[in-house]
Amino acid sequence: MTLDLKALVRTIPDYPKKGILFRDITTLIEHPEGFKASIEQVAAAHRHLGVTHVAGIEARGFIFGAGVAIALGVGFIPVRKKGKLPGETIGQNYALEYGVDTIEIHADVLDSNDTVLLVDDLIATGGTAIAAVGLLRRTGARVANAAFIIDLPDLGGAAKLEAEGVEVSTLMAFQGH
Repeated sequence: MTLDLKALVRTIPDYPKKGILFRDITTLIEHPEGFKASIEQVAAAHRHLGVTHVAGIEARGFIFGAGVAIALGVGFIPVRKKGKLPGETIGQNYALEYGVDTIEIHADVLDSNDTVLLVDDLIATGGTAIAAVGLLRRTGARVANAAFIIDLPDLGGAAKLEAEGVEVSTLMAFQGH
C-alpha cells in the first residue's frame, strides 16, 4: 500500500490571517513513515544530478533539506535570515509584502565546482526561493534544481523559479491560497 503523503498535511483555515488556508507540514513530519517517505522521494528524484550540497531555507527547509542531504550523502547549507550565521557571510535582499528582508550563507561554503539542490517545505510566491538561488549562484555554484514538498500553484512561485532556469519538483500541490 502506498502512503498518501498529501493526506498527512493538515489545512488550517484563516491562519495567519483571514482567508488564508495554511498548509501545515508538522503533521507530515510527526508521522514517521510519512516523513521518511517524503525525504526518500525527494532524494531519489535528484540522486542522478551529481549534487554536492543541499541548501535548505530557514526554517522548515532545514528539516527536509538536512534529511535529503543525508540521504544523498552530501553536505547541508543553511540559508538563514540575516545575522544568524557566525563568521563571514554573503547576503541577498528580497522583497516582502511590506518591506525587504535578507538571507545569508557562509561566504566560503561553495565555489564553481559545486552543484546545489535547493530544498524547502513549500513554494508559494517564490520570492524567498528566487533570492536563495541568486545568493547561491553568486558563489559560482550551479543551482539548476529545487525541490519542495508542497506547491501552491495558484500563487505562481514555481513558474517564476523555472523562469530563472531552475527545474522545480514538488511532492504535492494544493489549489487555493
